[in-house]
Amino acid sequence: MYNGIGLTTPRGSGTNGHVQRNWAFVRPGKKDKDYRAEDDSKKLDAQLNRPPNKEILDHDRKRRIEVKCIEFEEILEKQGRTPEEIKTLVDSYRQKLMGQGKTDLAKDEFGRVA
Repeated sequence: MYNGIGLTTPRGSGTNGHVQRNWAFVRPGKKDKDYRAEDDSKKLDAQLNRPPNKEILDHDRKRRIEVKCIEFEEILEKQGRTPEEIKTLVDSYRQKLMGQGKTDLAKDEFGRVA
């Protein structure tokens, strides 16, 4: 007997004790398929097609502005300006970008800042 299957001993059974698989047995399939209802599919579609998060878009806009300010600062440093002058010019440039960026930044087809 192996794994609790078969005869404990073939003696007296008229067989050699060899155990075979029952190939004629058909295993039952799942009778109750759990299909999604239309309400569930509508809910999933609504989650997939949600509008972009305003906070993330605003953060992305501010990050792009800061990148432009850093590039402007590097240009001014190469020109040999004083640190105080660089700071005032970069601050005014940042204020200019922050003021215009709220309406003028280009957006792609998904509403993200391009």
